[in-house]
Amino acid sequence: MVSVNQLTLDFGTFLLFEDVSFLINPRDRIGLVGKNGAGKTTLLKVIKGLQEPTAGEVTMPRDFTVGYLPQVMKHDDRFSVFEETEQAFSDIKRLEKEIEQLTEAINHREDYHSEEYLSFIDKLTEANERFNMVGGHDYKSRIEVTLKGLGFKPSDFERSTSEFSGGWRMRIELAKILLRKPDLFLLDEPTNHLDIESITWLEDFLKSYSGAVVLISHDKAFLDNVTNRTIEISLGKIYDYKASYSEFVKLREERREQQMAAYRNQQKKIEDTEQFIERFRYKATKAVQVQSRIKQLEKLDRIEVDEFDNSKLNIKFPPAPHSGKIVVSGKNVSKAYGDLLVLDQIDFNIERGEKVAFVGKNGEGKTTLARIILQELQHQGEAKLGHKVKIGYFAQDQAERLDDKLTVFETVDKVATGDVRTKIRDLLGAFLFRGEEVDKKVSVLSGGERTRLAMVLLLLEPVNFLVLDEPTNHLDMRSKDILKKALNSFEGTVLVVSHDREFLDGLVERILEFKDKNIREHLGGIYEFLEKKRMDTLHELNKPVAQSTTKNGDATEKTKGQNGKVAFAERKELNKSIKKAENAVQSAEKEIASLESELEKLSVELENPDKAADPEFFGAYQKAQKDLEEKMEEWESAHLELEELEGKRAAMDNQ
Repeated sequence: MVSVNQLTLDFGTFLLFEDVSFLINPRDRIGLVGKNGAGKTTLLKVIKGLQEPTAGEVTMPRDFTVGYLPQVMKHDDRFSVFEETEQAFSDIKRLEKEIEQLTEAINHREDYHSEEYLSFIDKLTEANERFNMVGGHDYKSRIEVTLKGLGFKPSDFERSTSEFSGGWRMRIELAKILLRKPDLFLLDEPTNHLDIESITWLEDFLKSYSGAVVLISHDKAFLDNVTNRTIEISLGKIYDYKASYSEFVKLREERREQQMAAYRNQQKKIEDTEQFIERFRYKATKAVQVQSRIKQLEKLDRIEVDEFDNSKLNIKFPPAPHSGKIVVSGKNVSKAYGDLLVLDQIDFNIERGEKVAFVGKNGEGKTTLARIILQELQHQGEAKLGHKVKIGYFAQDQAERLDDKLTVFETVDKVATGDVRTKIRDLLGAFLFRGEEVDKKVSVLSGGERTRLAMVLLLLEPVNFLVLDEPTNHLDMRSKDILKKALNSFEGTVLVVSHDREFLDGLVERILEFKDKNIREHLGGIYEFLEKKRMDTLHELNKPVAQSTTKNGDATEKTKGQNGKVAFAERKELNKSIKKAENAVQSAEKEIASLESELEKLSVELENPDKAADPEFFGAYQKAQKDLEEKMEEWESAHLELEELEGKRAAMDNQ
């Protein structure tokens, strides 16, 4: 249990939060919410011990472990992906080294009866026991499963981390934290650089995790799927609800309505009482009643209504100039980075007024095609903009592209032209940069503030084609809803690259999925796409290849018959493979049980100094240990193969 006690944090004249207290219980799944700048990230840093509060304290049990994933991190690029992820098991690696050194030392000694030799034996036995207890035999397979779940391919494991983008390196850090299995996860925007499939995997992991989780996210669907408790930071105070985010929004509104009703009733009672006092103050016959009413007012516990932060963005895109019917089209578009082919001869087109989403795993070419459309990248094939198309572009790293040396006002003033220059302060005010805030340096802005400022630059001149690459990464819930509403009312064409399901839902009506160097069109909303994609994936596993029709077009029945024979043969062969894998798993399990029993007996005998001093006996003990390790690896391999084969059979059964 973690106790947050009366925390106060102020920066000079600015009070971030005051007298904040709450408990984090085992198995809590807490969503930390609030507008950008409310203090969410700072609160995580205080809990982690990276920032000292002005007053109050955070207490937790001794040996309690905390895993923290910040929004921005420094990366060490000396290792491969697998080696870097292995850092999560530094204790196991040290134990491995210790066991290796002790074994080496024992093998070179012949003073079998000396105290020093027996001391080495005791240390080795203890080290091996600890190694077994902390899962030293299977940590590499756990690394593989976690990296695959976060979207890495086996071929990526030996690549240097320096070859990956910041988003992929963030996944490596996330993998390390997940593998350490801390008592408490503190996750600051973990989904910002994840694709939809990896988000789904992370949701499942966190839901079944045995420890506690506190996370900041602006992904409503992610919060709803993971959290069971919501803590809101608003105007320096916290409001704690035992509910997921969507339930919290309803409960917060109900609570405020109840407070307002009680407040209005009390105010009416106070007004009536004051009128009575004023009316009969000077009448002797009513003196007792007047004094009684005055005492009632003095003792009255005045109802306070929770302050509500009503500040919000006011986004409205300028009217879109008319463009041709075809906004952008592509034919045989290909793009490679060196030997890495990303897009292979794809065709596409986007028409005027459409709202289209690019979705798919990271690295499949979504941003690449967006930049080809913007004519920022050289490529093969033809990608052509339509008649009178004028683009407004928000890059994935747009907020990071801002000049840190400029102020908020100077950033906009540098780009604005014409009449817009006279309305810069009004425009910034609509994006919550008011008064002295326009003179802030960009370098001190939070991630959300940078995103808002970058969004201002989109509104400086009318466009008819908006290309938005991950525009919601640092926007809070209300800001995302307002942006979504503004895009829905925008009369031009919208192309959005996003992994945010809730943001895309109700915004786009056409989805282009990037997979295997190509794109595939899906009509409908994002949740229809996700459901269909799940079914398609099951359908396509082990799908037999149909024979092409003859010139006369009469090969249909022949093809069906052949496909039936192929399917039957495949199923028969698959069942044989499954039976073989099951036998391998069972055989390995029996041998492991036998070896563990043997090793347990040898460990007991090893406590006898005479036995410990016998080189032959000690050699047998080491051999049993090695045999057990090899058999464990054999079992893991067979078990993984069996799971894969059973998955194929399940897919075939669903056809």
